[in-house]
Amino acid sequence: MGRTRARRTAAALAAAVALVAVPACGSGAGESGGKITLTVATFSDFGYKPLIEEYRKSHPDIVIKERISQFDQHHNQLSTQIASGSGAADVVAIEEGYLPKFRSVKDKFTNLADHGAAERRSEYLGWKWEQGTLGTSDFVMGYGTDVGSLAICYRKDLFAQAGLPTERDAVGKLWPTWDDYFATGETFRAKVRDKAWFDSSGNIFTAMMNQTRYGFFDADDAYIGRTNPKVGEFFRATADATADQQSANLQPFSQQWNAGIKQGRMATMTCPAWMTGQIKTAAGEAAAGTWDIATVPGGGGNWGGSFLAVPKQSKHAKEAAELADFLTSAASQKKIFTGPVGALPSLVSVLDDPEVRGAAQPFFSDAPTGRIFAASAKSLQPNYRGTKDQQARIPFGNALQLVEQGKADPEEAWDKALSEADKNLR
Repeated sequence: MGRTRARRTAAALAAAVALVAVPACGSGAGESGGKITLTVATFSDFGYKPLIEEYRKSHPDIVIKERISQFDQHHNQLSTQIASGSGAADVVAIEEGYLPKFRSVKDKFTNLADHGAAERRSEYLGWKWEQGTLGTSDFVMGYGTDVGSLAICYRKDLFAQAGLPTERDAVGKLWPTWDDYFATGETFRAKVRDKAWFDSSGNIFTAMMNQTRYGFFDADDAYIGRTNPKVGEFFRATADATADQQSANLQPFSQQWNAGIKQGRMATMTCPAWMTGQIKTAAGEAAAGTWDIATVPGGGGNWGGSFLAVPKQSKHAKEAAELADFLTSAASQKKIFTGPVGALPSLVSVLDDPEVRGAAQPFFSDAPTGRIFAASAKSLQPNYRGTKDQQARIPFGNALQLVEQGKADPEEAWDKALSEADKNLR
C-alpha cells in the first residue's frame, strides 16, 4: 500500500469516507455505555469497511471508527502524534518506506509479541515478517497487511508497432536483466520515436533499488550510498537510459503522469501490484485490453506494502492488537484481495489459495495477476531500509529529474545526488 496504494488517484482519496464521523480527539475517545471505542487510521481505502462491520457484530462492546487521510499527511501527523504522546489512533497503518523512521522510536509502540503476534510468524512471507519485526526476534512492531510485488505493465499495441513480441511470456523473456530491459528500450525507440519506453526514471530506479538486500544502508544502519556498487550501477543505468530519451519525463503520481498514461505516452511501467489500479483509473476503460503484465527484470521485487501497529498511547492496547490481528488475518486478506481494493496478501497461505492464484484482470488482457505477483513476492529477499532511508534516497530521485529536464548529464547528476545525500545525513 504505500507509495503503493498511498498514491491512489485524488478522486479515489476524495471518495474515501470514514465509517463513522471521527471526532478531533485521539485514541480511546468517545466511550459511553460501557463500550470501548477504537480508531483505525490509514492513508487510503484499505478495504476495511466490511471487515469492521463484521468485527463489530462479533464484538458488540467495541465501537470502531476509521480515520482516512492522504499518504504524506497521515505519516507526518503520526510522527507528530508519537512525539507529543497524544492524538494517535489505536491502530495505525505505516507504509514500508516510513517504517524505518518509526523504528528509532519503537519504544513508543506496543510490542505485539506481548499479544501473541509471534505465533503468526510462519504465516508470513519471510521478508515481510522481517520488516515488521525490525530485524529482531522479540519485538513485533506491526502486522503486515499487503505487499507490492513487482512486475512490468506494458502496452501491447505499442509493442506491436515496434515489431516486438506482445504475448506476456515472450515479453518477459526480452529482459531477464535490467540491462536487457534498457536494450529493448533502445530497440523500441528506434522504431517508435514519438513514444517513451518508460514513464519516470525515478520509478525505474526505485524498482531496481528495491531488489537489493542492502541499498543505502547496511545492517549496522551505516550509510553506504557512496560505496555500495549497486547504487552507482543502477543510478547510472537509469540516468543513461534517460539521457537517451527513454523516459517520458513524468513526475510520478502527478496530473501530468496520469494524463501521460491516458495518452499512451509510454510503452512500459514498473508495476507493483497496487499500480494496476492506478493505471486502470488513469487510462480509462477505453484502454482495456491494450495493457498486459509481464515479469520484472531481475526476478522478484517489491515496492510498497504496509503494517498495522498499535501506539503505546492507546488506552486499549490489548483490544487494538486483537483488531489489528483480525484485519490482517488470512480470511481478511483474502477478502480484501478479492474485493474492490485488490491489495495483494502478504500471507503465504493466501498467496497459495486457488482463488487468489487464479485471479485475473480483464483490463490487463486477462493477465493472471494472482500468479504473477505471488511469484514475484515469493522470490524476493528482504530489502533493508536504514532509519534515515528517506533522507538518503530522495536526492537520487531529484538528481534523476535533472537528467530528465536536460539540466545535468548522468555524471553531473550522480555527483549532485551524492553531495545532497551527504548534506541530508549530517
